[in-house]
Amino acid sequence: MDTHNFDTLAEASNALTKDGFTDNFKTKDNSIVALYAKRTYQPEDLKIVHSFRFEGMTNPSDQTDLFGIIAHDGIKGTLSMSYGANSDENPEMIKQIPMDVKQERFQ
Repeated sequence: MDTHNFDTLAEASNALTKDGFTDNFKTKDNSIVALYAKRTYQPEDLKIVHSFRFEGMTNPSDQTDLFGIIAHDGIKGTLSMSYGANSDENPEMIKQIPMDVKQERFQ
């Protein structure tokens, strides 16, 4: 996967999907759920293998992170984290997932 030419979050998400990251992960209070596989995980059951940060054109604090995640049982999916008042993800839960990747930043 070419990770250096993503101009938008949608491009990065589509590339991850083509690379087999077909599930969507969502944080809950005490766990992380793979929505399509209907499986529940603890952060230590997962590994972040891709991480992309997209910053707003006019406001750098308007950002979204996109993570490519692999579960210990082989489920691959994405989780997106927006930083704003409407975010419903649990950033503390996401921070507990081990990372095995360099973060890439796009504007």
